Amino acid sequence: MELKKIGIAGTVESSDISIIIEPTDKGGIEISLQSAVMKQFGRQIKEVIEETMKSKGVKNATVRAVDKGAVDFVIKSRTLTALYRSADIDEYKWGE
Repeated sequence: MELKKIGIAGTVESSDISIIIEPTDKGGIEISLQSAVMKQFGRQIKEVIEETMKSKGVKNATVRAVDKGAVDFVIKSRTLTALYRSADIDEYKWGE
């Protein structure tokens, strides 16, 4: 998946996460995370974001995430939505 522009998904409401994904020329996926539960779940949240991106073939991106207590499936769905928006794709293939 080729990222073309900034993709945004989610909110900063309770039990949600805001994800902003930008294409970058730097190598790798850089994730900046703000979360009230950083000490307990920060590593897990970052892993879900990174694994979701890699599953779609993304190798280079900058991610900013603000977590308000989202569970894994919400983190994954927000990441996928931001990815599709960043790649300017409007035909979603959620089951893959």
